[in-house]
Amino acid sequence: MSYNIDITRNAQKTLANLDRQTRRRIEFAIDNLANEPRPDGCRKLSGVSDTWRIRVGQYRVLYTIKDHHLLVTVIELGHRREVYR
Repeated sequence: MSYNIDITRNAQKTLANLDRQTRRRIEFAIDNLANEPRPDGCRKLSGVSDTWRIRVGQYRVLYTIKDHHLLVTVIELGHRREVYR
């Protein structure tokens, strides 16, 4: 069972501004969420309902999962020191 991936406009802009190597690593991680939306190492964010995060090097990808719709929505991504602000 494969999930659909949706990326918000803000996350798309951030992704487009990254260097090629970092962008490819993050795109690979996001693509893998279609098959496994809760991979090893993912964490549910406290204080924010239904928001998860994965680590990709120094970057974080924040996303929500809607199991009944088979949908993963990437809501934000960025460097670890900036993404939680």
